[in-house]
Amino acid sequence: MSDETPAVVIDGLAKRYGDVVALDGVDLTVPQGSVFGFLGPNGAGKTTTLRILAGLARPTSGRAAVLGHDVVARADTVHGLIGYLPDVPGFYKWMTAENFLTLSGRLFGLEGAVLRERVTALLDLAGLTGVTTRVGGYSRGMKQRLGVAQALINAPRLLMLDEPTSALDPIGRRELLEMIAGLAGRTTVFFSTHILADVERVCDTVAILAGGRVVVQAGIDELKARHGGGHRITVDVDRPDQLVEALQGAAWLASVAHEGRDVVLEAPDLETAFRELPAVVAAQGLALRRLEAAEVSLEEVFVDLVQGAAVPAGAGRGTT
Repeated sequence: MSDETPAVVIDGLAKRYGDVVALDGVDLTVPQGSVFGFLGPNGAGKTTTLRILAGLARPTSGRAAVLGHDVVARADTVHGLIGYLPDVPGFYKWMTAENFLTLSGRLFGLEGAVLRERVTALLDLAGLTGVTTRVGGYSRGMKQRLGVAQALINAPRLLMLDEPTSALDPIGRRELLEMIAGLAGRTTVFFSTHILADVERVCDTVAILAGGRVVVQAGIDELKARHGGGHRITVDVDRPDQLVEALQGAAWLASVAHEGRDVVLEAPDLETAFRELPAVVAAQGLALRRLEAAEVSLEEVFVDLVQGAAVPAGAGRGTT
């Protein structure tokens, strides 16, 4: 996209409900064209953030802007730039998908050929072309795909999705994630979820929210490399404490620890680790029983960051 203005800029955003702290100084920047994963445990403040961006709640302090427009001072402008799918979308059960999208388009002032073309394209995107069943008979997955289509009816430059896959079965999740992945580069997708596998599958950038604060924002590959060193190696030897001591301070390691019977290492360069580690084991006269390696997962990074985040008193209670 030629416009370099970020899709979302959040600066010091706070939201309180009496004594409950939902957001506690959130700072965040979402680049245009990205599929941006907004991760956090239940109660972290994800829904509160999306509701403020959508104009459904007002911040206690701080500022949020969509494509350079303040969400409070320029609310009418922002509403024309966004599409929003809440975590529990509502539908008119007696309508067909085509009826529902047509009504939604008319609410945005679309008419005639433009409306028909938009509805046709979105039915195709949602995999609902030719489906004449009324919405009340849809599966949860079909409803979520229809909800995304409805959120796109005004051709928004920012699409915000709140936990869109949380209640779906594996087939429904796969279909919806494929739909979201297909939007990459066409519009900015701000994807709030606590399901880490979904983020790894479709998102290019992620922010992790914990205790009402953003604890990190980075590309997924960068985040894995930054937290955990890239690869986790599990070693089973006859004297693990001796191996841990021998490996302390090794330049090719990010960390080493004794976990149960195993020695667990985190290393940025797997090839170097596999060359150096057997030499250390042999030099110590240890018996090597097992050596396994795996990439550090987003789940491990997430758990490490969330558990390490300081949670303000009352943060997130009663909020999502």
